[in-house]
Amino acid sequence: MALFPAFAGAAKPGEAPANESEDSRRELSWLINSSFRNEDALRLHQHSLEVTDLPSEKSPLVRYQLELSGESDGSESFQKPDKKRKKKKRHHKKVKKRSRREYSTCDSESDTEDGEGDRNKGKGVESNLGDKTSDVSSHSIWLDDVQGLTAEVFRTDKKPDPANWQYKSLYRGDIARYKRRSGFCLGLDRKRQHIIWENSAAEKKRSHKRPERYFTKDGLKLVNMDSIPVCSKSQGSPSCSSSWIPVSQLGTDDVPATSSVNPLGIYDPLTTLWLQGKGPPEHDTPKQEEPQVICENRHSGLMAKVEEYNKKVRENPTDVKTWMDFVSFQDELMRGPSCYSINEGEQEKRKKSFRLVLEKKLAILEKAIESNPNNVDLKLARLKLCTEFWEPSVVVKEWQKLVFLHPNNPALWQKYLLFCQSQFSTFVVSKVHSLYGKCLSTLSAVQDGSMVSHPALPGTEEAMLAIYLQQCHFLRQAGHSEKAVSLFQALMDFTFFKPDNVKDLPTRGQVEFFEPFWDGGEPRIGERGAKGWKAWMHQQEKGGWIVINPPDEEEEDEEEEQEIKDKSLPKWQNWLCVERSREGRHWLPWRPDKTKKQAEEDCEDPERQVLFDDLGPSLIKLSSPDLQFQLLCSFLQFLGVPCGCQLLPSFLYIAMDENDIFEPRQHKQSPLTSFDLPLSGVSSIGQMDSVAQGRKRVGHSKEGEEFIQNFFHMMLPLFSGEEKSKLSNYWLQYEIAKVIQCLKTGNKKKLKSQGKKSKKLAKNLLKVHENRNNLSLWQLYAYLEWLLGNVEDARKVFDTALIMAGAAGTNNPQFCTVSLLYAELEAELLESLEGALESRASHILTSLTEKGPYMPYSGQVLPVSILKARKTYEHLLQDCLNRSSVPDQEQTGTSRHLISLVGCYTLFQYITLGIDSAVLICRHVCEKLKGERLGQTFTTALEALMLMHTSLLRYHMKTSVYPLRPLREALLEALKMYPSNQSLWRAYIQVQSKSHSASQARRFVDSMTRTTKSLEPWLFAIQAELMRKKLVESVQRVATGDVYATIPETGLTNRIKALFERAVETENGAHCPLLWRLYIYFMISLGDKEKGKGLFYRALQNCPWTKVLYMDAIEYFPDMLQEILDLMAEKELRVRVPIEELELLLED
Repeated sequence: MALFPAFAGAAKPGEAPANESEDSRRELSWLINSSFRNEDALRLHQHSLEVTDLPSEKSPLVRYQLELSGESDGSESFQKPDKKRKKKKRHHKKVKKRSRREYSTCDSESDTEDGEGDRNKGKGVESNLGDKTSDVSSHSIWLDDVQGLTAEVFRTDKKPDPANWQYKSLYRGDIARYKRRSGFCLGLDRKRQHIIWENSAAEKKRSHKRPERYFTKDGLKLVNMDSIPVCSKSQGSPSCSSSWIPVSQLGTDDVPATSSVNPLGIYDPLTTLWLQGKGPPEHDTPKQEEPQVICENRHSGLMAKVEEYNKKVRENPTDVKTWMDFVSFQDELMRGPSCYSINEGEQEKRKKSFRLVLEKKLAILEKAIESNPNNVDLKLARLKLCTEFWEPSVVVKEWQKLVFLHPNNPALWQKYLLFCQSQFSTFVVSKVHSLYGKCLSTLSAVQDGSMVSHPALPGTEEAMLAIYLQQCHFLRQAGHSEKAVSLFQALMDFTFFKPDNVKDLPTRGQVEFFEPFWDGGEPRIGERGAKGWKAWMHQQEKGGWIVINPPDEEEEDEEEEQEIKDKSLPKWQNWLCVERSREGRHWLPWRPDKTKKQAEEDCEDPERQVLFDDLGPSLIKLSSPDLQFQLLCSFLQFLGVPCGCQLLPSFLYIAMDENDIFEPRQHKQSPLTSFDLPLSGVSSIGQMDSVAQGRKRVGHSKEGEEFIQNFFHMMLPLFSGEEKSKLSNYWLQYEIAKVIQCLKTGNKKKLKSQGKKSKKLAKNLLKVHENRNNLSLWQLYAYLEWLLGNVEDARKVFDTALIMAGAAGTNNPQFCTVSLLYAELEAELLESLEGALESRASHILTSLTEKGPYMPYSGQVLPVSILKARKTYEHLLQDCLNRSSVPDQEQTGTSRHLISLVGCYTLFQYITLGIDSAVLICRHVCEKLKGERLGQTFTTALEALMLMHTSLLRYHMKTSVYPLRPLREALLEALKMYPSNQSLWRAYIQVQSKSHSASQARRFVDSMTRTTKSLEPWLFAIQAELMRKKLVESVQRVATGDVYATIPETGLTNRIKALFERAVETENGAHCPLLWRLYIYFMISLGDKEKGKGLFYRALQNCPWTKVLYMDAIEYFPDMLQEILDLMAEKELRVRVPIEELELLLED
C-alpha cells in the first residue's frame, strides 16, 4: 500500500517505469518511503476500529476527566488551559465560556491521537509513526506546483474520522471562519427569501431589548411618519352626502379559477401564486414596494419642506419673507424627532439645546444677509439672536453700527431705543434720554432734507411723533414727571405758537430761535399769564414787554398737607406715603415766582428744574394738522383727561403699568350707557398707586387742576368748528369722570362740591356763542344732571336740545346720538318691557323718524306712529348701508351716522318687539359690513356695533330671564375680530365667571394667544383664573378667615403661574410693567416671598426704567429699603424723598 494512494502508480520501491525519464523519477522520488510497511498501517487501522466499536458508557466529559487524571506527565496543551481556567474563574463569565471552548478543543485533539487508549501495543510504533508523519509534512508542496498531471488533482478520502461521530460536529479549527457583515446571503432575493441565523449575536441582543414606549424617539418617529393612502381601485371615494360606504362586488371576470391548490376557488390570485411557490407578477412588484418605501422614508415630509425652502432661497435669494419663514421653520424642525434633530445620545446630553437651534438660525440669517445686505429686517433678526451669544457691550456696538448705516429708518430707531431701555446692565436714565434726543434730531434732519445721504421714508413724521410720545411716557415711568411735562409744553409752543418768520427754516434753526424764549423766564403753556412763543417774539421785535404790576389777587392760603401722618408706622411705610404724595403734587416743573421775588437758587429740589439742554434735541416739526391735533389729544391723555385717544401699538404695552383695566367703566353696572373714561392700563401723570389699592382718584391737586384749566383756555381759541367742539367735550368729559369717581367712592360731600364745579363749567361752555347749538355739549350737560340724580332737570335739557335741533331728524347724526342716549337712560329706568310701548323711550325713538319738530312726551304713543317709525328705520338703514362705499373724506360722518342710526333702530325694535328682533338687526348690519372691504373708519364702526350688540344682550339678561349662549357667541365672534378691545374682554370674563366649567373659556383664550400678538388675552385670562381662585377660597373660608381644605386644590395656582410665565415670554409681555407687577403681587399673596424677590429681579432685567416696580418691591420686602433706594440712585431714577430727609422729618 502506498503512503499516498493518489500517487500509488507514480513510483514503487524497487521499480522503474519504462515510459518515464530520469528527471521525472527524480522529481517524484520524495514520494517513495522505503521505511513504510503495510503491517504497521493495518495494525493501526484495526486499533482505530476497535476504539470506535466500544460503547461509550460514560459521557465525553467524564471520560476526558478520567483520562486527564490518569496522566501524570500530560502535555503542555493540557497544563496551560488548566492554569488559565483556575485564573479566569475569578473574572468575567465570558472568560469562563472561552476557557470551556479551549478545553473542548483540546479534548477533540487528544481523542484523535493514536495509541492513547491502548498502551499495551507499545510506544515504539506510535513514536515511529509520529516521526514519519512529521517527516512527510515537512516536505509537503502545493498541488498547483505539480506539473504534468493528467488525472484529477483531488482525491476522495474514505477513511472515517471517529471524532466527528463522537462529538457530532467538525473540529472548529478545520472550518474556515469569516465575519458576516449583514443578515442576508448572496444569491438570494432580498424581497422574497431570507435566512434565519439562529446563532446570530445581533438577534440575541434584540431579544433582550426592552420594548420602547410611545414617548421615545422611535415612537415619535412612527407618529410623525406619513400615512399610507388607501383608496379603492375600481371606484372613487364615496360622496360626502352618502351615509354608508358601498362594498365593491367582484365581477364575473375576477372570480379565480379552481385548481389543485385552490379547489374551492376562495383564494385570490396572489394567495394562489404563494401556495404554488411562485412570486407575484412583475407589474405588481412596484405597488407592493410603495408602502415599504413610505415606511423607510419616515421623514419625507420634513425633508420635502427643507428641500423646498432650499430651492426657493436658491432660486430667489432676494425674497426676504422666504428667508424669515425658513428661520421660523427651524423651531418646527427641531421640535420633533427627525433626521435633522439631535440623536438619542446627544439628546440626553444636551436635552435639545436651545443654543443649537439658535446657531442654525444664525447661519441661515448670515447667508440671507449676504444676498440682501441692505435689508433691515434680516439684520434685526440676526441681532435678536446674537443677544443670546454675545456680551451686552458687543450687542450695543452692533446696534450702533446698524443705526449708523440706516439712520433714516424710524422702526429701527424704535427697536434700538427699546433695546437700550431694557438692558439692565447698561441702563441709565440720562443715557437713554440723550439717545431719544439723538434719534429725534437725526430723523428731523432726514425729514428736512439736511441729511442728503439718506432720503426720508414714508411715514417718518408719524413715527417721529410716536417716538416723542414714547420718550415722554418713559420719563413719566422713571419718575421724572417734570421733564415729561416740560417736553410737552415745549413741543406745544413749538408747534402751535410758532412765529411766521421762522416756519421756513429747518428744524435745527427753529430750535435755535426757540431757546431764548424758553430760557427767558416767560410763562409757558398751562401757566398763568402764558401767551406763547409767537406773541413773545412780536413783542421782542417791538422792544420787549412793559411790566405792569398785576393786582394782588386774594389767594386762598392752602394749608400744606402734612406729609407724615403717623410717625409710629415703619420707616418704609412713611417713605412710600411721602413719595406718593410728592409724586401727586410736584409733577409740574418748578419756576421762580417773580411776584414773590424768587430766584432759581430758592428751589429746594434742583431736580424739579428743567433746562433747555434736556429737551432741545427732542423738538420736532409737525406739519400735518391731524398730527398736530393728535399731539394735543396725547397731552390731554397724559394729564388724565378722557379724549378717546389711544396710544400707538408700538409702545402701548411698554407704557401700561396700572391695573385698572379690569374695573368696569360704567357707573352702577349700566350696560346700555357707557362713558369714555381715561385710557385704562396707563396711569396718568402723578399716579403711582400700589397694585392692591388701584387708582384712588381722578384728577389732580389744586395746582394741577389750575394747569389743566389754563391749558384749555389757551388752546380753545386756536381751533374752530369740529375741533373746537371736541376740545370742549373733552373738558366737560373730564369733569364728568370726576363725578363718576365720587359716585363710586360714595363721598357725598365731595360729590356735591364737584357737581357744582362741573355744572358751572358746562353752563359757561354753553354760553359761548359758538357752542349754543352744539348738541354734543347739550348731551353731556344733560348726562351730568342725570348722574347727579336730577332726572327731571336732565329731561328738560334733553328736550331743549332736541327742540333746538328743529326738523333735522335722522339726517343729523348728532341728533340721532342725543336721542339714543336719552332713550337708553329712559330704558334703564324700566324694570321690564311691560308697558314699554307707552314709555318715554318709545316716544323719543318714534319722534326721531317724524319730519316735524320734536314734541316733548305727553304720556302716550300711537300704534300707527310705531308702524310708520319701523318702516322709516328700515329705509334709512338701507340707504345708510348703500352709502358705506364713500370717499375717505366722508367716511367719518357716514360711520357716525350709521352707528347712531343702528343703535336707535335696535333699541326701538327691542322696546316694541323684543330682544330677538333687535339682535336680528345687529347681525344683519354686522354681516353686511363684514362682507365689504371697508376702510379703517368703518372697521371702527363695526367694532362699536358689536359692542352695542353685546351691551344690549347684557342689559336684557339683567332685566329678564334669557339664555347665556347668544351673549357668549356674540362676545366670542367680536373678540376674534378685535382681540385688543378691553370692554369686550371685561364683559367676557364677567359672563364666564357665572359658568362652573372653565374649559371652553380656556380653549378660546389659548387659541387667541396663538393667533394674536395682543397682550389683552393673556391679562384677562389671568384675571379670569384669579376670579375663579377667589371664588373657591371664599367657599373654603369660614367666618374666622381661615381657609380649610375641604375642597381639594384644583390646580388653579399652577395654572395661573403657567399663564404668567407664558405671558412674560412673549415679545410684548416681556417689557410690560403691568404684567410683572401682577405676577409679583400674585406670588406675594401666596406667601412665597423668595419667589417674589426672584421675580422682582427678573422684572428689572426687562423693565429697569419703571419706578413703580421698585416701590412695589419696597412694599413687599421692607428689609431691602436701603438696597433698593441705592439701586434707584445708581440707575438715576427719580427719588423725591432721600432716606436722610425722611429721618429728619421723623425726628421733627
